[in-house]
Amino acid sequence: MTATALAAAATLVPFGAAVVGMLFGRRLPFGAAPIAVLGTAAATVLAILVAVDVAGASSSVWESSTQLTPTGMVPITLGVRVDSLSATVAVMVTVVALAVQVYSVGYLRGDQRYSSYAALISLFTAAMLTVVLANDLLVIYVGWEIMGICSYFLIGHYWEDPPTSAAAVKSFLMTRFGDVGFLFGIFVLGMAAGSFRLTDVLTAVPAMDPGTVLAGTLLLTAGIVGKSAQFPLHSWLPDAMAGPSPVSALIHAATMVASGAYVVARLYPAFEAAPATLNVIAVLAVISMLGSALAALATDDLKRVLAYSTISQLSVMFAALAVGGRTQAVGHLLSHAAFKALLFLCAGAVIHAVGSNLMADMGGLARAMPVTFVTMTVGFAALAGVPPTSGFFTKDAVVAAAFGSAAATAGLVAAGVLLTSLLTAAYATRAWLRTFFGAQPAGARPADGTAHEAAHEAVHEAPWIMLGPLVVLAVPALLLGFGALRLHELRPELGPAVLSVALAALGALAAYVGWRRDPAHEPATALGRLRPVFASAFGTDDLYERTVAAAVMRLARGVVGVDDQVVGRAVTGTGQGARRLGGVLRLTQNGNPQFYVTGVLAGVLLITVGVALLS
Repeated sequence: MTATALAAAATLVPFGAAVVGMLFGRRLPFGAAPIAVLGTAAATVLAILVAVDVAGASSSVWESSTQLTPTGMVPITLGVRVDSLSATVAVMVTVVALAVQVYSVGYLRGDQRYSSYAALISLFTAAMLTVVLANDLLVIYVGWEIMGICSYFLIGHYWEDPPTSAAAVKSFLMTRFGDVGFLFGIFVLGMAAGSFRLTDVLTAVPAMDPGTVLAGTLLLTAGIVGKSAQFPLHSWLPDAMAGPSPVSALIHAATMVASGAYVVARLYPAFEAAPATLNVIAVLAVISMLGSALAALATDDLKRVLAYSTISQLSVMFAALAVGGRTQAVGHLLSHAAFKALLFLCAGAVIHAVGSNLMADMGGLARAMPVTFVTMTVGFAALAGVPPTSGFFTKDAVVAAAFGSAAATAGLVAAGVLLTSLLTAAYATRAWLRTFFGAQPAGARPADGTAHEAAHEAVHEAPWIMLGPLVVLAVPALLLGFGALRLHELRPELGPAVLSVALAALGALAAYVGWRRDPAHEPATALGRLRPVFASAFGTDDLYERTVAAAVMRLARGVVGVDDQVVGRAVTGTGQGARRLGGVLRLTQNGNPQFYVTGVLAGVLLITVGVALLS
């Protein structure tokens, strides 16, 4: 099979598994798990074969396409486009999805809605592969939106819990708001190029009007900011942690939220042709990376700490793209997928054992959960950029790219990433110490939105079906950076690397000193009055409640008033007028023969008079 055929099969197999699981999952004698796991495993094998074909071939791009029914305007093509970028990211998506599917078998054991959950994971995987491998912008948009609806259902898996249901709705609305701009950005670029085919659009960019390219890329940025939870559309991601931990690992660490960075890398020639758009992305990235890192430093919920760190690390990718570091951004995307999925799955194992996702209810778990402790330590080290983990190589490559860039925002990006390195090491060390060291609390209390996480009388290690994916993901989180050394662009430079590691060490030391002073209390209390400000992500939700939500409610009340007072009265008045007219006409149909004869004679008389007058 050719690379394009293998890529198409890799997308269709999980889609088929989703259909079978959704329709017949509960009826199958062996349950829905084998269909979900085997379908994702097959997609993983096919994606690896695609990557092997690409690595061993002389050509750089493989493409196949079939034009759909003519639209009468710009044609739409159905097909795949395979190159080194899409092949590598497809492997990342399928490997993480497979780890999540296997982990979920143990995590959701006994859940009555497991079959639909597993089918949605498969459908989500197919949608993400569509975004990665499709060769038409509108087909990419289809996969983009399917990911959004799948995330809504998966976040709201425990829909009977009001906070969980509200989190699902919030994520859906905020990402849809950005997706409006994304769709119009596709229209702008596609209409200007005369085709939505990716190759045609990229080829036509140099000849496009600069204003058109700027408008198209800015509109695309709106959708990218929403999907990747960047400021100001970032607040849905921490709330989405109300969903099951495997969902957080798949959607909010490795695939959906990373799709924004992937799209920018995929359409990078268009963004390079619009420097103003890259400057906007740089500013938003620096605000997002620093704000979310401060929020993670002040948060007690372990999963929300990881959620804020996801926002921050995605910002590092966007910052790299903004200063011309496309390869560095993709490298960090890959390493982040490994260590962040690992961290979320480890967090799920801890929550599964403790019965709470608050770090105040954890502590002293290193001895009781040795495998989780070792693998989560690898994840935290990669997140903090500790040598020789993958996070060290890819993050410091971003710093080096910023130092060597001539972009207008290079200095801002370099300063933002370095300061983020300090803060990241601080909150990662804090979470690591509070989870695995110190005294273990006498009892654990379930946190809001996690009442469904199983609580046990004694803390113990997770079952092996959950530990296996942790061990597998720990390998790339630890060793992926050594593979990055083969690429010149991902080799850290001595000066920036030393500065970054020194700042990370300073942040880790500060967190350790605060924890040592009193391990039983929250080290983040040193933030004082700033802590609630940081923990609320600088009150953005409250701001939206006072402005956007209030304005929408006023508009809704105005619409209701117009509907009642104008539209409603017009409809009611029309009905009443028709009834009155009917009453008048009814007088002529009273059933009295004398009235009818009189009417006929009167009519004859009027006709006679009229004829006499006109003659």
